[in-house]
Parts: sequence; C-alpha cells; structure tokens
Amino acid sequence: MQTASSIEVTSASLLPMIQNPEEIYRGNLVYYFKTVFLNAKNLNHPYHNFRHSFHVPVLCYDACLYYPAELTHAGKRGLLIAGMFHDFDHSGKTGNDGAQIQRAVEGLERHILREDRELQSYIVSLIRMTQFPYMVPSNQLDLLGQIIRDADMAQCLSPVWIQQTIFGLAAEAGKSPLEMLHKQPEFLAQLKFSTDWAKERFNHLIEARQEEVAALLSFLN
Repeated sequence: MQTASSIEVTSASLLPMIQNPEEIYRGNLVYYFKTVFLNAKNLNHPYHNFRHSFHVPVLCYDACLYYPAELTHAGKRGLLIAGMFHDFDHSGKTGNDGAQIQRAVEGLERHILREDRELQSYIVSLIRMTQFPYMVPSNQLDLLGQIIRDADMAQCLSPVWIQQTIFGLAAEAGKSPLEMLHKQPEFLAQLKFSTDWAKERFNHLIEARQEEVAALLSFLN
C-alpha cells in the first residue's frame, strides 16, 4: 500500500485502478481511460490537467482498498468512473464551477458504456458533489460522496503541490503565484477531511505543508 506522501499519478498507481487486478469492482476501466486520454480537452491545462484528472480516481481507488466491506462493487466502479470524468473538458478557468461540472456530466453521458447506464444517475450525482463552493455539506453525503470530495481536495497535499496549486491554479484563477502562495495558510487552516480514510492518509501532512508554506513565504518577503 502506498503511503499518503507517495500517492501520485504514475504508471504504478494508474495501472491497478484501470486494470482492477484485485477485482474490487466489475471488469476494468480500460475503455474509460482511453476515452478520457484521447478525448478530454483539458489534459494540458495548468491545474485541471491530466495529473489532476487522474489523481482523483487514483486516490478514490486507494479509498476503495481502505473500505473493502463498506462499499459495493457497483459503488466502487461508479466512484472511479466519476473520478475519471469529474473535470472532463474543464475550461481551464476558475469561476462558474456549475458550468464546468455540466461539461463533465455531458462528457460522461456521451461516452458511458451501455453496461454502466444503470449507474449513470449515481455517477452524475458523484460528479456534481465536486462542484465548489459545495451545495451540500460533506457531512450530509454518503461515504462515496465524501470520498470523491476528499480526493479532489487532497491535490493540495501532493508532492507536486507547488507546480499544480501555486503555479497551475494561480494561472487558471488569473492570479500570480505569490498571490496564490499567500492564500495557502488560510486554506490549509480550514482544510477538513470527512472520511476516516482521508484523515488517516492526509491529516498529518497538513501541518507539514503549513510549515513549508511559511518557510517559502519568508524567503519571498
């Protein structure tokens, strides 16, 4: 099992999620990986790119392994598909996240397999749970909804956070990297995960990230 600090999008993390060697859900996700890889228009964006698009389902897969009995095979498959599509065709600009989510939902609807259509409405609901600001508090979601939200927020604690968040998200938000770095202390102070999985994997990283941010800001003063 990977540790929290090493969970990142690599071939080693992608392949189990796509191929399903432990048979934690029905079949595999080769078709959906190929679909997103070849069709999504957002994969080269500064933040909402390939790394983020697949960082979320890779973390969701880790959560599925953490909850072997609490989640059904169908629920796990739906969660992973939702993770792969949650930012499909993102515009690369922040703001109006409802429109971004709608593009993702339309992408799923265009490409979903016939065999997964019975899960479609639930997959759509999971994608919509990532819309920010949140319409429904996380403590009112079911476990799958809480997992995808926690996975989406955990990008800020990944080893590549400076490139992804400080430079990438800043570019999409029309801010300077320094402006984005100055926003991190408040963001990290308010960062709260909902699931036991995410708390165990990531809570200890928040303090370390706060210390990193403080040090970097001191260098830049």
